[in-house]
Amino acid sequence: MYKILKRFFDLILAIIAFLLLSPIFLIILLCLLFVNRGKPFFFQERPGKNEKLFKIVKFKTMRDLDPNAPKDVHNLKRVTKIGHFIRKYSFDEIPQLINVIKGDMSIVGPRPLLVHYLPLYNDFQKQRHYLRPGITGWAQVKGRNAISWEKKFSLDVWYVNNQSFILDFKIILLTIKRIIIPQDINSSDGVNMPEFTGTKNE
Repeated sequence: MYKILKRFFDLILAIIAFLLLSPIFLIILLCLLFVNRGKPFFFQERPGKNEKLFKIVKFKTMRDLDPNAPKDVHNLKRVTKIGHFIRKYSFDEIPQLINVIKGDMSIVGPRPLLVHYLPLYNDFQKQRHYLRPGITGWAQVKGRNAISWEKKFSLDVWYVNNQSFILDFKIILLTIKRIIIPQDINSSDGVNMPEFTGTKNE
């Protein structure tokens, strides 16, 4: 039953959250309009439910890559000062409430990763795409970037098979706690993790 009602809960919660966070949203928007020369948002294709692609929207926290810079320049070196602050408190995730309202994402679910990872997942890991991806998830509250890719995917699949209203409520509360007291967070979406190169099927 909850799987049917979850979309309704997502929509209501996303609208309420967006309205409550709108003052912060507007302040960050104005700051990034200045810092990023009129480009406050970052858009990128990500795989959603059943691997269907959609464009995720986040606040832009990194400078554009200089065409003359070495290709191996670490992403963290491109994060702006305000970007560090925004990431520390996960404010860069606020625009994803728009993705939730549109139906691309859920409040809680496996985080949407990069498109070029899709061919690298084994059969077990592919199960993370059985649900809409989330702004936060079980893997995020259980370690985020402090755990390996394999552990992260294992937690994602566990959530897929055990989702419930109580579990989602617990994840939301733990997410709020981690925003207030940041820990195990290097940066968002694994940007400070080694590139995922695949896991051999056992």
